[in-house]
Amino acid sequence: MKDSSVKIGNTMKKKFFIAFLTGFLSLGGIIGVFGLSGTAFAMPLGGMGEFFVEFDELHGEDFQFIPKTGETGKSDSAPMVRNKMSKANITNLHIYKDLKLPTGNWVRVHIEAPSASIKGLIQDARFIDANLSFEEMAIKEQNSDDISKNWTQNATKVTIENAKIATSYLFQSMVSLDGAEISMEMIEGPETIE
Repeated sequence: MKDSSVKIGNTMKKKFFIAFLTGFLSLGGIIGVFGLSGTAFAMPLGGMGEFFVEFDELHGEDFQFIPKTGETGKSDSAPMVRNKMSKANITNLHIYKDLKLPTGNWVRVHIEAPSASIKGLIQDARFIDANLSFEEMAIKEQNSDDISKNWTQNATKVTIENAKIATSYLFQSMVSLDGAEISMEMIEGPETIE
């Protein structure tokens, strides 16, 4: 009886490490292809729970700010906002995600780039801490039960500085990360923002 329980534990670890290495090899392949050109097309990042985006400065065009409810790692219908931009240029971009390993330890995955250019940006954010300025900003309110149509904010240009954003969905039609670095580190526990 004791031998079979040990074998089950070993099998699960073996399967986990095979899946873990397969995932890293697949990620390495994607990064390798991405590294040759520095450009990715139609890149969604979502369905893996909340992650954080930080940057020093963003200059965006055709900005839309739309309130909505959406799924996060902890809720099926959390209040958030959807940010849309046709183009964005970012200085010192840092995206990171905290992941719990089967051993109970935590690891943080970092994606960093000194500069990034994006076309067709869509981002759902639950928390934004930043300095914002707008050009030709318009706020529109409508009598609608649909939260995404009730109140919207648009601007021809937006500048966002010293930003920290908690997000659960990110999509870009095209993204180019110059000098991108991807790394991992062991951490004590996940970062949380209530």
